[in-house]
Amino acid sequence: MKYISTRGGIAPISFKDAVMMGLATDGGLLLPQVIPTLDDLTLARWRTLPYRDLAFEIISLFADDIPPEELKQLINRSYDRFTHPEITPLVAKDGVHILELFHGPTLAFKDVALQFLGNLFEYLLKERGEKMNIVGATSGDTGSAAIHGVRGKENISIFILHPHLKTSPVQALQMTTVTDDNVHNIAVTGTFDDCQNMVKGFFGDLEFKEKYSLGAVNSINWARVLAQVVYYFYASFRATGDPAEKVIFSVPTGNFGDIFAGYIAKRMGLNIDKLLLATNENNILTRFINDGDYSLGRVVSTVSPSMDIQVASNFERYLYYLFHENPDAVRRALESFGESGRMNFSLEQRRQVGELFLSRSVNQEETLKTIADFHNETGYLLDPHTAVGVRAAQDFTSRDIPLICLATAHPAKFDEAVVNATGVQPERPAVLDGIEGLPTRCELMENDPAAIRSFIQRHAI
Repeated sequence: MKYISTRGGIAPISFKDAVMMGLATDGGLLLPQVIPTLDDLTLARWRTLPYRDLAFEIISLFADDIPPEELKQLINRSYDRFTHPEITPLVAKDGVHILELFHGPTLAFKDVALQFLGNLFEYLLKERGEKMNIVGATSGDTGSAAIHGVRGKENISIFILHPHLKTSPVQALQMTTVTDDNVHNIAVTGTFDDCQNMVKGFFGDLEFKEKYSLGAVNSINWARVLAQVVYYFYASFRATGDPAEKVIFSVPTGNFGDIFAGYIAKRMGLNIDKLLLATNENNILTRFINDGDYSLGRVVSTVSPSMDIQVASNFERYLYYLFHENPDAVRRALESFGESGRMNFSLEQRRQVGELFLSRSVNQEETLKTIADFHNETGYLLDPHTAVGVRAAQDFTSRDIPLICLATAHPAKFDEAVVNATGVQPERPAVLDGIEGLPTRCELMENDPAAIRSFIQRHAI
């Protein structure tokens, strides 16, 4: 399997090289040259596989340059710290299936991919005798999951930028209470988009990237998306009794990465009827799907802070397929967006989008009401991000097709919103016990790329 850039500026590279490159050297995002398509016999064989075995089957299609036994060990080790034997269990509540993606060490769906990526980095660095300085941006969950994926690992330092006071208190503590020598938290006086833009700028400076051996943990790294493809298959197999039965996934998203994994699963042959993209007030993706309007707006702070994003990093990968795998068209569209803050789409392109995607923007009031109503009806607590997905699903979907809502975080990570909605304090998992009393380490910095670049240079390994 070879990998290419959405912007067409690199020769095809291997999976290992794609993982280490992160962002393509031409500024684009890496994608497999060909997406494998699965026959009915393969899908039937996979239906009853345990999660780790299914992950091996799927990931090995895209990572054929890692010996199978070594890949199995990497995958198995990646899920050792998950507290549920199924890794991503499916729970039926009030006519919907809740896909619980929060049983990892930081209680968020990012653990599914970042535990794997951390092990993958360590494996590749040891194999190559190299070191890496990971640089990433987070709106809350990516940062803590990435830090817990690489803390204490050899030959790796990690620098995570997060918007100061714009994550939940628990999200911030999950990052800043990790005081291992190889972990550097940077709180930026700006938005997530400011943090993400800086990170992209650092990776776009090829001399800086090469000199300091920068590595990417954001979903610009293809391995992140790949690991998330697995749970779409796993959930669909467990929600349906008939292989011919279709499913609908409702996905709360801000960066388009999680739902893009579902898009890849669909292209591989998974029987997905619709992908329902749920946003909060930061609704650039909803406006794109419903109206063909991909234009910048102002970032609004909400009770679902991991979705408080305007520029969706993974959207470029979808554009590549929407533009019929034409990298020149992708490049032109992004250049236009950079100049005007807007992209335009033809009626045919909008029709193509509508064949698979639905979307709904859910405001803060609706989110809190959904948490309350769902708890009253089922006794089940939703975190505010998952509530956005459930609320969107309640508007759009038919009960004739199994509906799977992705639960992207444990409600205890956003207990203030949950208590506000229900009056009920979520039960705290053991990993959060005493977290408020732990020592913290974090650098508060202005939204200044030059200053943050200098900080990375001083602390890089």
